[in-house]
Amino acid sequence: MKSDFRIVVLPGDGIGPEVIQACLAVLAALEKQAGSFRLNYEEHPGGAQCYADTGTAFPESSMRASHEADAILFGAMGLPSVRYPDGTEIAPQLDLRDELDLYAGVRPIRAIPGTPLPLADPRAAGIDFVIVREQTEGWFYGRLRPDAVPAATDDEAFDMGRITRAGSERLFEFSFALAAQRKQRNAAKGRVTCVDKSNVHRALALMNKVFWEVAKKHPDIAADHCYVDAMALNMIRKPWDYDVLPTENQFGDILSDLGAGLIGGMGMAPSGDIGDAHGLFQPSHGSAPDIAGQGKANPTAMLLSAAMMLDWLGTRHKVPAMIDAAARLEAAVDRVFAERTVTPFEFGGTDGTAAVTRAVIDALATAEVAA
Repeated sequence: MKSDFRIVVLPGDGIGPEVIQACLAVLAALEKQAGSFRLNYEEHPGGAQCYADTGTAFPESSMRASHEADAILFGAMGLPSVRYPDGTEIAPQLDLRDELDLYAGVRPIRAIPGTPLPLADPRAAGIDFVIVREQTEGWFYGRLRPDAVPAATDDEAFDMGRITRAGSERLFEFSFALAAQRKQRNAAKGRVTCVDKSNVHRALALMNKVFWEVAKKHPDIAADHCYVDAMALNMIRKPWDYDVLPTENQFGDILSDLGAGLIGGMGMAPSGDIGDAHGLFQPSHGSAPDIAGQGKANPTAMLLSAAMMLDWLGTRHKVPAMIDAAARLEAAVDRVFAERTVTPFEFGGTDGTAAVTRAVIDALATAEVAA
């Protein structure tokens, strides 16, 4: 059984280094508490400031280290003021998804007990679903494969979307497996809802067709379908009805932000970019340069992303202590907010980065946190 893990740390830009620092402090407390696994960190550069300073957004050494890592912790990359010559923003995370084949963007949307929620309905406290965003094709394909797209002019520009059977099959197999895992933990779960626009786009009609073919292989998991515009409505009307929502790349990007809004904001929304051989874990939020260095950044999404990393590593390498540590971390976050920790941007409070970090570490040290 493996006990030592190589973790590449990519702090990036803006508040990225701040939430990463908070995350490493919490992980150190968890590692000490468990005493049966070791996380060895390697920090590497990348991002908009790296591009501004060196002309390279993501050095080859950083990509090589990411290839060799057991897992990647990613803060945030990109600055609105730093752009490529074509006007697009610096986003090495897209290159990492392509290079490491991180096809499943796993975005849990879970209401944390004790937090005020935008939906007044009492059922909102039960919001607990996962968006699974396909990340290697869809409407981002033209960004990943610019040579396939006609050159832009001042009067006309093109993008390209692409859906393949192979890409759709692995997305849906991942989603049904995830739904089965969630059903084991909660008998009320176990449903996969394909989100697309197959009534308009031929590529998404193919995606929909493949979904139903894969669904037939998993008769124990409920399957249904929803157009993306209707899903945007339903995520406001009845988000508690859903479980696992696989969708196209750009749709997943948009719906993830809507989902984060349902649970308080981007600072509460973790994510994992997962492939068959690699896993990258990051908060769903951006670099927020307007608050960088002020101690106001909410580290919760980063901490919950780290919990996802521990669970993924523990499951992948059969290390029960890591799975337990992931559950303990999630439970500690729940307890901290249930005891009325209130962050500035999500809930109008004064508990900044350091306060949340201390509170979670303190909660981890308390026996009642055990999962």
